Amino acid sequence: MTVLDQLDQMARGGAMALLALWSWVLLRDHWHDLSARLAAAMNAGIACYLIVTAGWFAAPNLAGLAFALGAGATPGLFWLFAKAWFNDEVQVAPTGAALVAGSVANTLVVQLTFPGGGMANTISAALFQLSMLGFAAAALWEVWRSREGDLVEPRRRVRPVLVCVVALYVIAIAFIEVTSGPRPPGRFWQQAVSIGAVCATFGFCAAMLRMRQADLFGPAPAAVTATRPAPGASDDPLAARLLQFMASQLPHRDETLSIARLAAQLGEQEYRLRRTINGQLGHRNFAAFLNGYRLAEVKAALADPRQKDVPIITIALDAGFGSLGPFNRAFRAAEGMTPSAFRARALADSEIG
Repeated sequence: MTVLDQLDQMARGGAMALLALWSWVLLRDHWHDLSARLAAAMNAGIACYLIVTAGWFAAPNLAGLAFALGAGATPGLFWLFAKAWFNDEVQVAPTGAALVAGSVANTLVVQLTFPGGGMANTISAALFQLSMLGFAAAALWEVWRSREGDLVEPRRRVRPVLVCVVALYVIAIAFIEVTSGPRPPGRFWQQAVSIGAVCATFGFCAAMLRMRQADLFGPAPAAVTATRPAPGASDDPLAARLLQFMASQLPHRDETLSIARLAAQLGEQEYRLRRTINGQLGHRNFAAFLNGYRLAEVKAALADPRQKDVPIITIALDAGFGSLGPFNRAFRAAEGMTPSAFRARALADSEIG
């Protein structure tokens, strides 16, 4: 074994040790947070990739297959992690889980049909490479589209850098896979992967560990409530003025409303409004702040016998939801039932009363 080979093995071992340490901290302190669990799963997938590309499994065996499946799940887990972390999601959407499961199943086909799989292996390998790039691109899109809605300033500053680094690393791995085919990458690429993994892992852990735990993930997620904060609920003058403005002007009905536009309407600086909504009103995401008002308006309309013939989609759109899908997900998360079931129960209670 050459000196470079020894350094390669030490780099891989060091990276896996850091990933294990960080995963243990995440699961110990933030087990109830979805993004923490997904981060730990993603770390396990990265460790599997480092093991697979080390060339330790020259002959096919069940252990090598298990590590390969874990490595194949990494891009999808990274995408789910970015979605959950940036949007403060509390559950994985069935569609997202199905896409990741599909990528793992495709990885299984790649492994079982190598090396003499012919067309089946070629197609599956191409789909594997495309899925890696697709998941990385989707994660980058999550970084970009939700950057303005993050109200936690330390998290808002550090997350795009960290997630972009990991995304670029996944893209680099995808290109390595494209050039190498289903065989493990050559020694040069192995060493490049190891060095990149160690640098990315050290940077990731250092940035995460220096953040306050409350800024990183926040408290354990509580049940979503569809209520409007009462004006005067805070002693902060800006908070009181904001709540009064939301109650009187109903800006939440504008589905395109951004925090920058809301700050302009209030005549305040955006950073002050961000701090107020986060620090005084307790919201980590601007969309969640708006959805509290939207859901409260929808609930009132669904419980109103005079509006029993108004379509639910009309009520949702009037309240500021852009489409039926996000509305249904937000409503079920808040009430634990569908809007139609809520309407039926509310109207039945009103008739009894």
